[in-house]
Amino acid sequence: MSAAPKLGVYIHWAWCLSKCPYCDFNSFASDPLSLDQAAWRQALLAELDHCLNQTDRQGIGSVFFGGGTPSLMAPATIEAVLTLLSKRRSLSKNLEVSLEANPGTIDAKHLNALKLAGVNRLSIGVQSLEDQSLKRLGRGHDTSQALNAIELAQARFDRCTIDLIYGRPGQTLMDWQAELELALKLGLGHYSLYQLTYNHGTPLGRAAEAGEVIALSSDEEADFYHLTVDQMADGGRSIYEISNFAAKGQECRHNRDIWRGGAYLGIGPGAHGREVRRGEFYATERISNPARWMEQVRVAGHGYKTAQPLLPGERAEELVMLGLRLTEGIGAKRFYNLTSFELLEVIDQHACARLVGDGFLRQSPRKLSVTPKGRLLLDSLTRILLTGSP
Repeated sequence: MSAAPKLGVYIHWAWCLSKCPYCDFNSFASDPLSLDQAAWRQALLAELDHCLNQTDRQGIGSVFFGGGTPSLMAPATIEAVLTLLSKRRSLSKNLEVSLEANPGTIDAKHLNALKLAGVNRLSIGVQSLEDQSLKRLGRGHDTSQALNAIELAQARFDRCTIDLIYGRPGQTLMDWQAELELALKLGLGHYSLYQLTYNHGTPLGRAAEAGEVIALSSDEEADFYHLTVDQMADGGRSIYEISNFAAKGQECRHNRDIWRGGAYLGIGPGAHGREVRRGEFYATERISNPARWMEQVRVAGHGYKTAQPLLPGERAEELVMLGLRLTEGIGAKRFYNLTSFELLEVIDQHACARLVGDGFLRQSPRKLSVTPKGRLLLDSLTRILLTGSP
């Protein structure tokens, strides 16, 4: 666990066919036929080239095309990104190239093109395997389309994952258990399972604020979460991060390396990154508005909104927050190698001892991790560890 994570590259595609009522990502509805794919390809390549020029020459272990709905992106853009990276940096022999897709945007021909372009891991945004819930979530597909998309993907990609959302309005524990059983029968190597959140400013968030839908209570949240973890374990899919479950060797290396403290380049409208320049970590954010981002790329070669160096202490605290998301926890040796801080210098030792004694954390000379009991309270535990007070 002491080796430094490989560099990741995140490419953000901001466009979707429609905007889901629960979504607060930087995404925008657009008719795919109205998009100038060549112009977007040119802009993404220009910003990536600029970013590669000013960052340290780290080897690349993963590329992640996220969104939005990147399956609306022309496969030629994916191929062009990977070609540029191969010319400028050393690529891992087992380079992971992930792409997010929605069931209604992929067919056999398109999946073949994505694979030929270099994608080797597909993440399908299913969100539910129940038709009524899909309608409530504003999804543009039904269960039959989702299952068909999964079957087509599995026939072409060795590594596939799906997203599902639980705690939906009207959903019972029995409903969710049945849905998980169906999901596990698909035999996927990876599952991302998230509790529905009512984000402020989204249509669903406004509905919750108006009392039109009711969010789960804390006790209900715990019941849904424990069922999720237990059901996935029974199906041979272990939890390796708060919301992610995988068969051995099927973990998303891109995200895992970021949670382990790895650097990553964030390219495209609204993308965040952690760049290394002359050995120093920078927190970066791109302009979120696609038109403004594209114009700045045209004029300046990049779409940065901010690029701020992280103080060593800030970086160390960030790695505590990220590392505790992982079931493996924070490796003390890796933490020191990445920050030049001993882990015990960064956390409040008295608070840590108290949380260990209460069964929320596990601690050894080699690592610090959250227990199953502590996972539901992760945000609070992290704040206590870093500040010494609730």
